[in-house]
Amino acid sequence: MSALANQSFAKMNGVGNEIVVVDLRAAPVDISAGEARAIAAGVPYDQLMVLYPPRVDGTAAFIRILNNDGSESGACGNGMRCVARQMFAASGETALTFETRAGLLNCWTGDAPETFTVDMGKPRLGWQEIPLAEEFRDTRAIELQIGPIDAPVLHTPSVVNMGNPHAIFWVEDVHAYDLGRFGPLLENHPIFPERANITLAQIASRDRIVIRTWERGAGLTKACGSAACATAVAAARLRRADRTVTIATPGGDLVIAWRESDDHVLMTGPAELEYESRFDPALFASVA
Repeated sequence: MSALANQSFAKMNGVGNEIVVVDLRAAPVDISAGEARAIAAGVPYDQLMVLYPPRVDGTAAFIRILNNDGSESGACGNGMRCVARQMFAASGETALTFETRAGLLNCWTGDAPETFTVDMGKPRLGWQEIPLAEEFRDTRAIELQIGPIDAPVLHTPSVVNMGNPHAIFWVEDVHAYDLGRFGPLLENHPIFPERANITLAQIASRDRIVIRTWERGAGLTKACGSAACATAVAAARLRRADRTVTIATPGGDLVIAWRESDDHVLMTGPAELEYESRFDPALFASVA
């Protein structure tokens, strides 16, 4: 029997990004890829945020992030806001620091009610940091296209690492493309040795960008926080938008600020608790 049988969890969302939060700080156990997939079959989610005892002084927890296909993610901004909401409610704190594979992330309550801010750290912009399989000196636009050579459907994306690799394709209308078809092809393109999140981005104004995202390891999502951050950074690098911008996702709006003082990217948005429950032991019956 899986150690996760009857384990309590919180089903949450951050602007539609479906999140499950599991607190294993009191009784830490590893979660296998098979168990992560089994949970997703019974409690559908985009990301599973698993809290473990802190490993670094001054942090509230070490957080492991799993996608619904069982693969691991370095960062999830929407998931971090959900974790922060739960921990703030339990502790009465208004600011906490967490450790993730992508590094230390600071979270605090936002200025508006039920909003939370995550400091996502500095964007990584070098081709080896993203990473790419070959050298591109200017990652604001790389040579990559899908479709006929003389009339590509999508082409010349910006690439950024915001804890995860991201490719942002600039389009006139994000709804004019079958992202469910192109997303898997681009996610697994050989240029991305660690796969990539694929985003379509439409500049509405200097302070508003509309996006849709195919998320690495999760598929089409209503929102991806790190994609919103990557898009804001890419747009500012191309001088298509200001350094503080609203990113409109299918699930709602996020405010992204790429701070000039220290190069950090701040993401602010809501986090919603849908319900709390326990995992049905039957979910894990077929997991080896």
